[in-house]
Order: sequence, then structure tokens, then C-alpha cells
Amino acid sequence: MNKKGVLYLCATPIGNLKDITIRVMEILKDVDYIAAEDTRRTIKLLNYYNINTPLLSYHEHNKEKRGLELIELLEKEKKIALVSDAGTPGLSDPGFELIKESIKKDIEVTSLPGPCAAVAAVTVSGFPIKRFAFYGFLSSKKKERRKELKEIGFENKTVVIYEAPHRLLKTLEELTGYLAGREIAVCRELTKKFEEIKRGKLPELIGYFKESSPKGEISIVIEPGEWEELQVERSFTEAAFEVRQLKEAGVKEKEAVKIIARYFNLSSKDLYKKIIDEKENFNK
Repeated sequence: MNKKGVLYLCATPIGNLKDITIRVMEILKDVDYIAAEDTRRTIKLLNYYNINTPLLSYHEHNKEKRGLELIELLEKEKKIALVSDAGTPGLSDPGFELIKESIKKDIEVTSLPGPCAAVAAVTVSGFPIKRFAFYGFLSSKKKERRKELKEIGFENKTVVIYEAPHRLLKTLEELTGYLAGREIAVCRELTKKFEEIKRGKLPELIGYFKESSPKGEISIVIEPGEWEELQVERSFTEAAFEVRQLKEAGVKEKEAVKIIARYFNLSSKDLYKKIIDEKENFNK
């Protein structure tokens, strides 16, 4: 077997630069290249520690071309450290694809654990962490996003989502149609100077962030639903979706509600109320 390089997954500090481990510093100095999601941010870290290792950009927009180049370097016995903007690489960033391709090519992959926003957020949320589901960034494709939101609504585990600040309000508003009054924790800029953790139900959080525009990296943590409540909510959510489908086919709303309520063995009055509540939540 030909000798090959090593891909190191280096968790970089989310907050204070002094938090970085000695082992990560040693690796960043020792490798042949550092592949960074944002070279402008990573160069500050390297300058702070007088690390002169060549820096290569590797991000969502160049991942295919640069990914091939990185694999080629690894196959030539080069050592590469992969770093994200902050925290552990491979979680909701293009690092996953480089890791997968490295494994496929029988290239050694090793992880240097460290800060992780998802773990930090779930631990400070106050929700159960024995089991939790990590969804990362939700899809931007309407159909896939609706499917993910529906899955989240039916989770009986704590859920963690990443979100960009300019999309936070939209996501919170979308979640109102899928969550039955559960508590939420919005964790912003964890471990940094302007860290903020806002807890509450969706209407309260939506009102707060309409008045206070969020900035920085955001994790949304959702408390798990009770199993019995989820089964009831599942029926109403699926029924409401079927009502919308009938309406798109030309059936009047009240008639569609009667048809679907009968099919799902639900109260047409309660089903109609859920549909009205959803409309009001989206129009707030």
C-alpha cells in the first residue's frame, strides 16, 4: 500500500484565543497545509501564535475543486489540518465531504476534539441531553425544509439547529406551525464577548428578536415533546397538510376540513382551529 498523508480535524476556539490546546498548536505548526473555511479569521489565530504554515481556503463555494486538490496532496503524503470558522470541523460545513472522500481513499483521518457550538448549546439549554438530535442548518429547498420541520415537530428528543442571524426570525416563525408550545433556547455567540442565551416559547422569542436584531453564530435548542402529545400533534399536523393539499386542488377550506377530519377521526372544529392558529402565527 502506498504511503499517504494525514487529514487532521482541528477544533479551533469559539471564543478566547487562549482556549486553544497545545496539541492543536503543535499540529497547526507541523502540518504542510492548513485548509480553512475562512482564511481571514484563521490568519488571526495563526498570527497570534506565530504559525507560518501555508493557508488554503476550503469552503462551500470551492469545495469540489479545492477538495480534489486537497485529496491529491494527501495522496502525496502531505499532512493537512482542516479548520472551520470556529469549533469542530465537519459539523454543518463542507469538511464532511473532505472527510468522506479521505476515508474512501484510505487516507488517515484523526480528530483533535475541542469546542463545539451544538454541544455547548444543548448543555446550557436546560433540556434533557441523554439523547438529542442535531439537524445543523435546515435546507433552503422548500420541500426538503418542510420535511425537516415536520420531523423536528415529531421529535421526542432535544433538538439542536444551527441558523444564520438574518434567517433566525423566519425559522422561528416557521417552527410555530410544527411545535406544540414547547420551550426553546436561542443561543448566540457562545463563549464569546457578546454571548446571549434567550429562553422561552416561540411567540415570546419572535417578539424579542423583532425588537433586537440578532448577530453572530446561532444555535436553536428545542425541548423534547411528550410522546402522547406528539401523537396527537402528529395527527393534526398531517391532517392540516392534507387540508392544504385539497385547497390547492380547488376544494373550499371548510369542506376540506370536514373531509380530512373524518378521515383522521378528528374533531373538525379542533382541526379548523389549528389551521386558523397556523395562519395567525405566520402573519404575526
